[in-house]
Amino acid sequence: MAQTYKELHRPQFHFSPEENWMNDPNGMVFFNDEYHLFYQYHPYGTTWGPMHWGHAVSKDLIHWEHLPIALFPDELGAIFSGSAVVDWNNTTGFFEKNQPGLVAIYTSAGTYPDSDRPLQQQSLAYSKDNGRTWVKYEGNPVLSDIAITDYRDPKVFWHEETNKWVMVLATGQTITIYTSLNLKEWEFASEFGHTAGSHDGVWECPDLFKLTVDDGQEKWVMIVSIGDNGQSAEGSRTQYFIGDFDGKTFVNDHDDTTILWLDYGRDNYAGVSWSDIQDGRRIYLGWMSNWRYANQVPTGVWRSAMTLPRELTLSSTADGIRLFQKPVAEVVSIRKETKKYAEEAGAIPLPSSLMEINIEFEKESSNQFGFVIHHSVEEKTVIGYDAAAEKLVVDRTKSGDHRFSTSFPAIQEAPLKLNHQRLKLRVFLDTSSIEVFANDGEIAITSLFFPSEGSKELSIFSNEGTTKLRDVTLTELYSIWK
Repeated sequence: MAQTYKELHRPQFHFSPEENWMNDPNGMVFFNDEYHLFYQYHPYGTTWGPMHWGHAVSKDLIHWEHLPIALFPDELGAIFSGSAVVDWNNTTGFFEKNQPGLVAIYTSAGTYPDSDRPLQQQSLAYSKDNGRTWVKYEGNPVLSDIAITDYRDPKVFWHEETNKWVMVLATGQTITIYTSLNLKEWEFASEFGHTAGSHDGVWECPDLFKLTVDDGQEKWVMIVSIGDNGQSAEGSRTQYFIGDFDGKTFVNDHDDTTILWLDYGRDNYAGVSWSDIQDGRRIYLGWMSNWRYANQVPTGVWRSAMTLPRELTLSSTADGIRLFQKPVAEVVSIRKETKKYAEEAGAIPLPSSLMEINIEFEKESSNQFGFVIHHSVEEKTVIGYDAAAEKLVVDRTKSGDHRFSTSFPAIQEAPLKLNHQRLKLRVFLDTSSIEVFANDGEIAITSLFFPSEGSKELSIFSNEGTTKLRDVTLTELYSIWK
């Protein structure tokens, strides 16, 4: 274990397991000054296999302590995705009088007796010791529907206005909403999404939460991930809806044809938000991969990492209310030295492959501008803006190793208008990933890459005209692993 977290391509400030396979974040909850992160985990291999819940905790969302596996497969099947909540009022009766505790709600993924047909049911486990040990509820499963094969990923929260628990559950290509008084007995409330949004793949990993818009009104956001259908260029990806929720029914503000993407990169999937955070923030975390090639990426003893935790907000734009995202404020704890560069700066050496890059452009006569991260003589990642098409672009076609998948060398594009002719980029560069936040988080592009030599240099470009460079600030970042 001496060389753990020093391997080629190993992320240095993104969470990854010590070894073996990881996918969806699960059971994210804040309790007794700790952020809990559970995750889909296969402890016996580096590709997807029988799912367990891995476990880690953090005091600051940035530095993580690995804990033993929390939930193991049982007679009901493997432990698929789900959520966790603090049962503050002991509605379950699992805890001592007036003592809150943690309850996990997850999908038990088995098969029907004498059949290979998948059987997905919802189950409970609870912890009286801050999540260190778990007891599965003897009445499991608590929710089943034999008519639906894809019936999984329960996200549960307490709805103050109706004094009930609410569950949003992925059910084929819809989201079904249930309510409960005690987490054990559930009633059908409504179903959403038959014709709304994208249906390119099976719907997965829903979330539903309320946010205050910058103009003071309150809106509900529903997040839905979409599995890979093998046909679309993007593979698996995540959409969201904005609307209203009365405790039973979600009403979409947009018509069914409107599709809002949470992230325009290839590598942000199955993300959900933390429960029970007490400071008012809504903090999201995604799995930084794509089902198109997740089992094949060229990593070593581990596979997969998470995105940076991101604070989600709603803001008004020319196109309507949209979800904005930015890395949590705690990321400043890993900053090292910061350097500013003048407008006339040419090639800028990068002191490390771990960087926060802040750049602001002002468009003059050029319609294409941006910057290039040079990994080696042949390898580079391009972050550019096409003003004529009003698109932000992250090009990883020459970023490094992509032999493992013909889908990997991609040009990733996001629609984005300049703000008073300006483009502001905040970029987080790790050993094998880049997260780009444009114009204060209006657009995000998350992308893996696998360069052979890290990241060496940054250069600015402005094609067929001029662009004013208003700011170039580079900050080296610490690794979170000791």
